[in-house]
Amino acid sequence: MRLAVIADIHGNVLALDAVLADIAARDLTRIVNLGDCVSGPLWPRETAERLMALDLPTVRGNHDRWVATEDPEKMYFSDRFALDELPAEAIAWLGGLPTMLDLDLAGVGIRAFHATPADDNRYLMEDATGGRLVQAGAESMRHRLGDPGSARLALCGHSHLARLIELETPAVTLLNPGSVGCPAYSDPTPPEPHVSEVGSPHARYAIVSAADGALTSIDMVAVPYDWKAAAARAAELGRQDWARGLTSGFAK
Repeated sequence: MRLAVIADIHGNVLALDAVLADIAARDLTRIVNLGDCVSGPLWPRETAERLMALDLPTVRGNHDRWVATEDPEKMYFSDRFALDELPAEAIAWLGGLPTMLDLDLAGVGIRAFHATPADDNRYLMEDATGGRLVQAGAESMRHRLGDPGSARLALCGHSHLARLIELETPAVTLLNPGSVGCPAYSDPTPPEPHVSEVGSPHARYAIVSAADGALTSIDMVAVPYDWKAAAARAAELGRQDWARGLTSGFAK
């Protein structure tokens, strides 16, 4: 059995459509979405409409939570733009998403969440050091993961960096599929402002395969799409930083 894993779409419906087309071309029928669906200077309404129609198993990301619950006057531009563009039913959908899902794939237990099980705004596999995201130590990952229960595979997004880690104790595979719609960003939040950079503009996702209670393969996929059109949309809305990241995969 196979499962497509998507995350961090951030309102980029062009990238989402390209990934969905690639998934369909591979005859994949199961998809899980790890959140941060709509926030970005792109197409939040169209993205929400697409996702709501698909009715995928989806967990709520930090930006989804902010759009649904934060004071609009305190929102960053991307979240406020999404809020202003979305119909009420889409906002309610975001607010009602679960923070964690437990799934089964051919007898393999899977735990899905956006960032960590306990905190939707904390990196699971990275630390912000020297202005960049670097791989965290195994002990830090174990602490942030907590008790995975019967899960053999833990799925997260948030950092936008595709990453695969094998922990020995507990025996859990950690997987971040990368970002569908935002390959680079700058986070100015103290105490450690930092950037996340993939280094290419492709839309990212992952494919997990399992059989008879064991993982058999995990494939990281990079999909080309019309990122120049996405960058043009961001530039129209005054977000040259997004436009640069969308076409290059670099934040600076």
